[in-house]
Amino acid sequence: MSTPPERPAPAPDLLAEADVRAAARSLLGTPLLHADSHPDELALVRRHREALTRLFAEGLGYRLTVEPTLARLFKTGLGPDASRGLRRRNDALFTPRRYALLALVLAALTRSRQQVMVDELVSAVRSAAVDAGIDVDLDHVHERRALHSALVALVDLGVLSERDGDLEHWAERPTHTLLDVHRDRLAVLIAAPLGTCEQPEDVLTVMAVPSAAGGARVAIRRRLAEQPVLSTEDLTDEQRGWWRRNREREREWFRRNLGLDLELRAEGAVAIDPSGELTDRPFPGGGSAKHYALLLLDELVDAVRTERGASLEGVAWAHVAHSTARHAGDRVFANWKPGLRKAHRENPDAVFDEAIVVLVDAGLVRRDTGGLLVHAAAARYAPKPELLAATAPTGERSLFEVDA
Repeated sequence: MSTPPERPAPAPDLLAEADVRAAARSLLGTPLLHADSHPDELALVRRHREALTRLFAEGLGYRLTVEPTLARLFKTGLGPDASRGLRRRNDALFTPRRYALLALVLAALTRSRQQVMVDELVSAVRSAAVDAGIDVDLDHVHERRALHSALVALVDLGVLSERDGDLEHWAERPTHTLLDVHRDRLAVLIAAPLGTCEQPEDVLTVMAVPSAAGGARVAIRRRLAEQPVLSTEDLTDEQRGWWRRNREREREWFRRNLGLDLELRAEGAVAIDPSGELTDRPFPGGGSAKHYALLLLDELVDAVRTERGASLEGVAWAHVAHSTARHAGDRVFANWKPGLRKAHRENPDAVFDEAIVVLVDAGLVRRDTGGLLVHAAAARYAPKPELLAATAPTGERSLFEVDA
């Protein structure tokens, strides 16, 4: 009896793959999707719920919850790293005090009605502070501003919504503001199981990558998905071994599942989004300080090459002395001062400090004793600025807005 020929494997459903990839990217960018602000993305996630649950669980060790009105991706973080903290609307990072007020608001909301006046919520926050043994003076303007930041953050996340009143000016003057509490979103907001946590360090411990749930594979994929610059120097011996064996395969995994291109280098890798959409901190981005940062980065790379030369091969992080970095900043300032905004033209120290913050946020620079550490990936950012014609109106256009 002859053996029947094997049936060819079914062709992949490219449309379904594209939909799953788009939904995965939406969840990475907005881990709490709800029907009020992201109806189309939520519909796509619900349609591909099983594939997405499997992708995140097996690929990144993340848990996905999908309900009729929301989808929540529980991204458990990368450990003690403050560069991706919660930000205010003015882009300033939350201070520890604001985090404390945010925690107290969440505690108060668990016992509130579905609609609550801000003044009622303030009373509940006072009570929660007493229970937690935290001194809070919400009659003081600085404390009110910290509480206001917490409320605004929850509005932006969709946990609260303003039904009536003037929340924007509440911290400065008494306003009667009525808030809706979306309890389904509140219930899934906290990513870490906090029941066993007694100290802040315990929160990081319970959120760590479990060795039995992917080990090196999950840890490295999380790094590339959350902070796109991967340095082999930052990996454990086990992780470096896994990366050497699997990095070519990982390039295909990231392209197929997340739409990211991996640039592989001796020092590690850089995850690039061709569309430029999947990032919370675009680099270089617009603005005087970010333009200055890009020019400064080029100077820092040149300084590293001059000092280290051929000894840089395979080195992910190179040290630059503080004096060298400041001289580089002075050169940028002298050459490109007319392209900076007025406040920066008048204060070179301020624009230098802001630029360093930008570069640290981008993962290309680290602060180090006596100076900075510059990552090898910084060399891929080579600006080609040009001065505008002398006839261009001054103070109205950036140096980077050059006519083709």
